[in-house]
Amino acid sequence: MEADNPGGNMGEQTDVEMTENPFEPYIESLREQLEQQDPVFLIGVIVALAVVIITCVFLKYFLTSKTVRSAVLLVGLCDSGKTLLFSRLLSGKFKRTQTSITDSSAPYKAKKRQGDTWTLIDLPGHDSLRPQYLEKFKSAARAILFVVDSAIFQKEVRDVAEFLYVLLTDSVISRNAPSLMVACNNKISPWQNQPNLFSSSWKRKLNTLRVTRSAALSSQDGSVGGSVYLGKKGKDFEFSQLPMKVEFLECSARGSKGEEGEADIENLEKSLAKL
Repeated sequence: MEADNPGGNMGEQTDVEMTENPFEPYIESLREQLEQQDPVFLIGVIVALAVVIITCVFLKYFLTSKTVRSAVLLVGLCDSGKTLLFSRLLSGKFKRTQTSITDSSAPYKAKKRQGDTWTLIDLPGHDSLRPQYLEKFKSAARAILFVVDSAIFQKEVRDVAEFLYVLLTDSVISRNAPSLMVACNNKISPWQNQPNLFSSSWKRKLNTLRVTRSAALSSQDGSVGGSVYLGKKGKDFEFSQLPMKVEFLECSARGSKGEEGEADIENLEKSLAKL
């Protein structure tokens, strides 16, 4: 009885080994065949496989990352004149407006430019609605038209700077780098013909915001989520440090002659034609 047990155990062990390595005969056969092949041939096969893999990875990255961006987003605070400017760009006509609670879009044909048609999208300006609509359309943005009411510039300078900070530190916007056009609307004001003053004021505010926001993040877990660092570390913020082209423009959606007159948006239309 005892003599029979070792044989039985060995048989069981062999069965277990075969069960655990069902592909071993095939692997061994493949190994023997590879050993019989010319080393030059094997190197050629390996190189060819590497090329195929690299090509597939590149095509996947290229096709998934390439997005057709044909939208021009009109953004800004409430009552900055976005919706009137939207109407002027599309039809040239004056239109009485009210605070937007949803987006409006229409095809826009760039003047004096053949074949270029963008989708002009007016986003709500209320601070409770801005984030969700920006999230919805930011990936499609070829350009962002940031509208500011010049007549109340001093009153809203901080709010404008905070909104600009959100836009400029967004990782998607930073990666896609759409053109940023800051439209200083209602130019008949004490700040007439002085867009450089706007730029300087927001630059200082953005620099301050960068310091305070960075300090707040470092006091937490140090993560920034979907944000990127504004400008260059160790240097005061400059708009020239951004990955996108930034342009400050004067315009007047209302115009100097009231509702019946034409809007003063020629410079803005020229910039849109260069997209």
